[in-house]
Amino acid sequence: MKTVSELRAALPRVGCVEWIGVRPARRASLESVEEVELVPGVGLIGDHRALRKPNPEHARQVTLIQWEHLAAIASFLGINEVSPGLLRRNIAVSGINLLALKDRRFRIGDTEIEGTGLCPPCSRMEEIFGPGGYNALRGHGGITARVTAGGEISLGNEVVVVP
Repeated sequence: MKTVSELRAALPRVGCVEWIGVRPARRASLESVEEVELVPGVGLIGDHRALRKPNPEHARQVTLIQWEHLAAIASFLGINEVSPGLLRRNIAVSGINLLALKDRRFRIGDTEIEGTGLCPPCSRMEEIFGPGGYNALRGHGGITARVTAGGEISLGNEVVVVP
């Protein structure tokens, strides 16, 4: 019989970057980009949340959301689809369960990232989607992460757990 630790380490496949977004200013709309540079202790270059004073311990340098959850969120909202840019996350990933990356290191492109925690929805979801927007995202908000090794990521990059 496998231990819980062994079960948590086994993933059926690698993930894929489906969407990348940066916000040039606070409360601005996310701009979809094909590639972006990640810097340890800073975050995504071009995103307003990129830390001006690098802090390698900051837990929210990058936010990721599960691509497959976009359909569930849209269903809860009673609409046909939800654009990942509306959810205010930096990277949308398919094919790998993001919750399996919490507290683990993983690679995307040239970078190495560490999942630091869950990323619950914020009150802006009510502004964007109307009443119930916050609750539509509960349990589907993705994860936060810190950059441990910088580099570039781009659409189509694999998301692979570091053993």
